[in-house]
Amino acid sequence: MDPRTALGRYGEDVAARLLADAGMTVLARNWRCREGEVDIVARDGDALVVCEVKTRTENSFQHPLAAVDRAKAERLRRLAERWTAEHGGPPPGGVRLDL
Repeated sequence: MDPRTALGRYGEDVAARLLADAGMTVLARNWRCREGEVDIVARDGDALVVCEVKTRTENSFQHPLAAVDRAKAERLRRLAERWTAEHGGPPPGGVRLDL
């Protein structure tokens, strides 16, 4: 496995643990469809949470939103719609995108 892939997997492992520790249920990791991939899909109470994980190697802090441009945000929204369509529709608590 190349270092970049290993770093990404490490970040997703840490994120999944943090979500579980916060009381969320991880439903899927690296869920893929024709339109792309979602790093983590989780349930927080009655809300669905679509998570985009960004792992950095630099020591300097960059806000996660800086890594998600308008096109990426739109793609995540479409992927969330696709997930809900394939898994019984949106939950009562709605859908949230987390970075």
